[in-house]
Amino acid sequence: MIKAVIFDFGNVICRFDNKIIFEKVSVHTGKSVSELETIVYGAPDLILGYERGTISSDEFYGGLKTMFGLQMSKAEFIRVYTDKFTPIAETFDLIRKLKGRYKLGLLSNTSEWDFEYGIRTVAVFPLFDSITVSFQVHALKPDKNIYLDALTKLDVHPHECVYIDDIEGFAEAARELGIHAVHYRSPEQLEESLKETLLS
Repeated sequence: MIKAVIFDFGNVICRFDNKIIFEKVSVHTGKSVSELETIVYGAPDLILGYERGTISSDEFYGGLKTMFGLQMSKAEFIRVYTDKFTPIAETFDLIRKLKGRYKLGLLSNTSEWDFEYGIRTVAVFPLFDSITVSFQVHALKPDKNIYLDALTKLDVHPHECVYIDDIEGFAEAARELGIHAVHYRSPEQLEESLKETLLS
């Protein structure tokens, strides 16, 4: 029997587009969007370290400021960096429908800034019974420890919950632990797949 539903955030609850960041930052650096993308994706340890919580927000900002030649205050950069999320209305409605019938969890690879200025501000955030975010637990999906943290907080066994993620590899990592998982591809597909899982 399913007792809990756990949601990923990016591209499940809210869509996000990192290109928005590069476009807004570009005018403060003298570098093109493609140049900024090359710099960032060529330094994955900075991004992954920030999302894993081994690099602080100040260290992250300092690293990007140096690499980009950034001429923006930290406060200005935070506004730009976190202004990339667009709510998926159908998922918001689904969360509201599930509240009270199932325990609800949020599980996301994310950073301190995205959590504080993006995730925490969405209208459905107060509806979650547990929050598991990578920078706090120092583990990134598909590390099993981030899934186990969510299970512990919700006080459920793996077979008693379903996890939703837009990345198939992360959904598969949940399945390997005995968690039911749905690979999110569209609002319509999610509703149909979730209905089948909850009734099985």
